[in-house]
Parts: sequence; C-alpha cells; structure tokens
Amino acid sequence: MQRKYTLTMVSLFVLLSAYDLAAQSDSTANAVKYTTEFRFREGFYLNFEQVKSNKPIPKSRILTSIDYKSKTFFDQVTEAQTITYFDDLGNSQEVQTNQLWGYCKNGILYINIGGTFNRITIMGNICHFVANVTTYTSRYNSPYGYGYYPYSYSPYGYSPYGYSPYGYGSPGYRTTELKQFLLDFNSGKVMEYDSKNVEMLLMSDPELHDEFSGLRSKKQQQLRFMYIRKYNERHPLYISK
Repeated sequence: MQRKYTLTMVSLFVLLSAYDLAAQSDSTANAVKYTTEFRFREGFYLNFEQVKSNKPIPKSRILTSIDYKSKTFFDQVTEAQTITYFDDLGNSQEVQTNQLWGYCKNGILYINIGGTFNRITIMGNICHFVANVTTYTSRYNSPYGYGYYPYSYSPYGYSPYGYSPYGYGSPGYRTTELKQFLLDFNSGKVMEYDSKNVEMLLMSDPELHDEFSGLRSKKQQQLRFMYIRKYNERHPLYISK
C-alpha cells in the first residue's frame, strides 16, 4: 500500500513538472526580446501588469466622441477627469484619468506621473524618463517649516487637484521642475534617478554592482547612464508579443 502511494506521488510530481515546463515554454514562445524596433500595443494601461503582458485597453473600447484616428487622440482623452471604456465582458467601466498607469501611442510607452503623461525614452529592465513635477506651496505653517507644504509626486498618477489640506481659496503658489526618473521593469517601481537607486538596481548583477559601487561619487554621477546601458545589454528585456 505504501509502495503504491509513493509511486502515485512520483507520477504526480512528474506530471506537474511536465506541466510547468510546458507553461514556461509557452510563456517564452509568446515573448520577444525588446529592441528599438519593438512596438507596444496601442491603448491605455490601467496598471503595470497590463504593461508587462502588453495588453492595454484598445482605443476602440474607449467611449468618446473624439476621432480615433486623430493624432491628438490620447492628449484629448487624458484631458478629461474620467475615462469610460468597455471591459472584456462588454460592460461599461469608468476610471479616473489620474489613476491610469499610462498609455501607448505609436508603439511608445507614456507613463503617468502626477497627472501628466511622459514618454519613456530608455527602455529595458531599467528604464529612464523625464517628467515635469509640480510642487505646491502654502503660506500657512506646516510640518516642513513655516510657509511650506509640498505635494509629492506619485508614480501612480495621484493628482493634487482633487484635494487641498488648506481648503478652498487658500493662498499659495506652485512651481514646476523637470526631473529624471527610473522605472524597474521587474517590479514596476518608479524612483528618482540618482546614484543610490542605480546602485540598488544593479544588485542583481554582482559584477556590475561591485564595479559601480567602487567608483567615487563624482564618477558614479558621470557613468550612471553607461551602467544602465550595460545592465540592459547583459539582461535583455522580454515582452509579450
């Protein structure tokens, strides 16, 4: 009886192993190595998982009076506070525009930072892009010192327009500056472009990480792009077709 049970368990293990290998093979077959010639599917992404699987909401599912063929289609749609679309079951759904991950236009990804959509200029397992970040300042007291209260940016599209800790009509002003960011394509995490974050992202490649961490601070600042490029070359990004 014990022998029969053991053989059954072995058979089950073999069956599951074969299933896993088949699933991995199928996953690899449906993915291609990213190159500059690759084009993402056009549409809107609700979250990063849709980006990784290359399955956006197509333009044809967006409920709008805007011409789908218009060159400014995405700009016009994202000017609205909400977007209405039809899901896979044909049901009408509504999403706040500032909650979108982003969209793909002409095969290029645009990521939502603080309600603005910014082109990802360097693609790979480590991505790089620039975005305009708006900081809001009030004359009232705040935990950060007299007269200052910043709204932090959000990689998930948090919009400061929907909420103000000062109430309506509070005095203050806003400033906008261009900042550089990194996107970890494995986790979807967005972080500021600095040497500390580059070093952290290089940790999965001990050789590159040790080289970079051994450089002086000034040299790290000068060579950050080069090490990102090296990492992406050594660790190609694979995307679903």
